[in-house]
Amino acid sequence: MSAQTERFYDELADAYHLIFEDWQTSIDRQAEALNAMIREQWGDAVRRVADVACGIGTQALGLAALGFDVTAADSSDKAVSRARREAAQRQLTMHFHTADMRQCQEHIGGGFDLVIACDNAVPHLLNDDDILLALRQMHACLRRGGGLLLSVRDYAVETKGDSSIRPYGVRKSDGRRTIAFQVWDFAGDQYELSLFLIDDTGRPDTPTTRVFRTRYYAITTDHLCALMQEAGFTRVQRLDEGFYQPVLVGTRA
Repeated sequence: MSAQTERFYDELADAYHLIFEDWQTSIDRQAEALNAMIREQWGDAVRRVADVACGIGTQALGLAALGFDVTAADSSDKAVSRARREAAQRQLTMHFHTADMRQCQEHIGGGFDLVIACDNAVPHLLNDDDILLALRQMHACLRRGGGLLLSVRDYAVETKGDSSIRPYGVRKSDGRRTIAFQVWDFAGDQYELSLFLIDDTGRPDTPTTRVFRTRYYAITTDHLCALMQEAGFTRVQRLDEGFYQPVLVGTRA
């Protein structure tokens, strides 16, 4: 990942849960949805799972709680540190690494039944060459017959332009409310995402505003599927039901 992306997730690690109305509920709901997709695509043979873009653990924690043997990696050291703490608080046994997805096999090894990268993580790689490199590393992490599962935004239907606002909502905790929203600014096939967190204590003083910035490549799902095939995956398809983002799946032949 770029230095900007690593800094984005390092700085956001302690507040990332504010993106969700109820983070634990989202952890549980996403795990159940992913489990259903995993069983439908690859049956009951999936046990060892590598999350190569784990962040603070939204998908990894939920899958571990369902009994999967989860190895979690991310390029943000502070995000991995928080995910490790969250696993300990839940008494979950997991394996953690700080690793860029473009070097994931070098850090976590191979033989996995499934590799996942959710929450639109892959488009943080800003060109086809870097995405293809990451996909080949994911392919190398898998045993034969193992699967890849990615969740991404559908950029073919997203509004592109300057200063497009995407609200999350209002979160209440610790005697304050936090208003969370994104602003997107496009330049060609990339855009800068600015995440605003406005903390309001209810007092008449000025609220505190925090801004976190990163970049994305607005790659279409069709193009990403083609890169998955180029990386060696077969049975590549897009799934549009059952998860909050489109899901792309493929299998190592």
